[in-house]
Amino acid sequence: MSSHAASQSVAESDVPAVLGPVVDRLQGREQHRNAPAGRVAPQDVPEVLSTLKTEAGLDHLACVTAQQYPDRYETIYHLRDYDDPTQEASIVVPTPSGEPRSTSAAEVFETAAWHEREAYDLVGIEYDDHPDLRRILLPETWQGHPLSLDYNDDQSQIVPLREQDGSLHDRVAQAGEGTMFLNIGPHHPATHGVMHLKLSLDGEQVAAVDPDIGYIHRCEEQMCQQGTYRYQIMPYPDRWDWGGGGLLNEWAYARAAEDLADIGVPEYAQVIRTMAAEFSRILSHMLAIGAYALDVCGDFTATFMYAIQERERVQNILEDLTGQRLMFNYFRLGGVVWDLPEPREDFFEDVREFVDGLPERLTDFHNLLTGNEIIQTRTVGTGVIDAETAKDYGCTGPVARGSGVDYDLRRDDPYGYYEHLDWDVITEPDGDNYARLLVRLREVEESAKIIGQCVDLLDDWPDDERTIQSNVPRTIKPDADSEIYRAVEAAKGELGIYIRSDGTETPARFKIRGPSFSNLQALPEMAEGEYVPDLIATLGSLDTIMGEVDR
Repeated sequence: MSSHAASQSVAESDVPAVLGPVVDRLQGREQHRNAPAGRVAPQDVPEVLSTLKTEAGLDHLACVTAQQYPDRYETIYHLRDYDDPTQEASIVVPTPSGEPRSTSAAEVFETAAWHEREAYDLVGIEYDDHPDLRRILLPETWQGHPLSLDYNDDQSQIVPLREQDGSLHDRVAQAGEGTMFLNIGPHHPATHGVMHLKLSLDGEQVAAVDPDIGYIHRCEEQMCQQGTYRYQIMPYPDRWDWGGGGLLNEWAYARAAEDLADIGVPEYAQVIRTMAAEFSRILSHMLAIGAYALDVCGDFTATFMYAIQERERVQNILEDLTGQRLMFNYFRLGGVVWDLPEPREDFFEDVREFVDGLPERLTDFHNLLTGNEIIQTRTVGTGVIDAETAKDYGCTGPVARGSGVDYDLRRDDPYGYYEHLDWDVITEPDGDNYARLLVRLREVEESAKIIGQCVDLLDDWPDDERTIQSNVPRTIKPDADSEIYRAVEAAKGELGIYIRSDGTETPARFKIRGPSFSNLQALPEMAEGEYVPDLIATLGSLDTIMGEVDR
């Protein structure tokens, strides 16, 4: 629980092994549903996180959650182990209500820089020693912090036309003469959404790049905090990924809320969820692959249209299953909203026809892409990020696996029916744009393998055991001060949800950890020193979706 007791030392016998290396710095224990948690003083944050990273192996800063209580502010660092994400811990950093100041963790984890900027922007906590503490989702002129308790949402907001924030580019210009400032976006096809890249160029090479995000920020977290667990939150996750990954996002919320409220899911419904989620992954990857061909070699007629045709096949199947082609709203707490369409035999035949024909069609994609000399010239050896740097930025999904990071929550933190099926985690060692393209193509094959096994299971399932949803209370009210962070392997990587309950039927705090947010932060590491065309190829290889970046 997050009840804030007076600071006091903690007996070593009361501390779980994962927090053992920092027992002398703990000022209290908390019990989160997913992981042991300990409170530390703001000035101890860098040392505590560094110790846990090096001595406890918690090298993945998955998420940073900020929130305000009536008597204090709080920052929570959610730490996991890339090798075993079931090894996790939360470090809670309370600060007084009158002075919301903490210490930055950016010197320990690069990914903390953006997460702490978001915490400052939305909640109002300031972080000493932060390398670049400024707003990230809202304009610099915004008045107040929308997720603070005293925020006045009726006040007028004046956002004047102003000069570009050139702080990063000023530093580059001071280092050498002849740099040029260039805007890409926010309305540009290569940015894959409403995103703005601020570039400093040294000749034709990228000297600095600063992603400017927040153009479609809608405060989705606050919307979820105003919705009921049972009925009103589930439609939102689909909108975080309009590329087709919505079912995976629905599962992220379902997993967190079900564990928080102790809701079980029937085995039959788990198989349906697993099958539907992999169709959703194929939808997302096919858009990424097709759009990438358009970005890198202008291939609209063949590769892009082939990818759209493949998506149409999947969307037809998912429309039969869910009733929708994109905003599915099919998962429910405790299961799914309805069973497979009737007649079942026709549905199974459609799915098997798709799965059986996919390998031959994927051969066409490899011929058009991975065997394409233009694609190879543009992608091999460009946009390189090594495994350790990818981890430091909290990268997950195909971006991390393309750098050889063998991390997939479907296998490493099992949920659904994945642990009972035969499939492989795809990795590539080179960490370049070509490797990330290969990972997505090969993951489509693995998704098809999973779907085929699910269909066989569902076809043989006894009629009287087809339970699609457990007995869920009409009104869900988790215990007050219960906290949980749960994540799934979404199309872009680790999609995590933190929920804190206050005993009512709506969350007191709802935090969304979008994988694209952390992946995008690593763009400067990949692009600086390369050419502008390489930057476009690198950005496309990240497969960012701005719905989950901006939220």
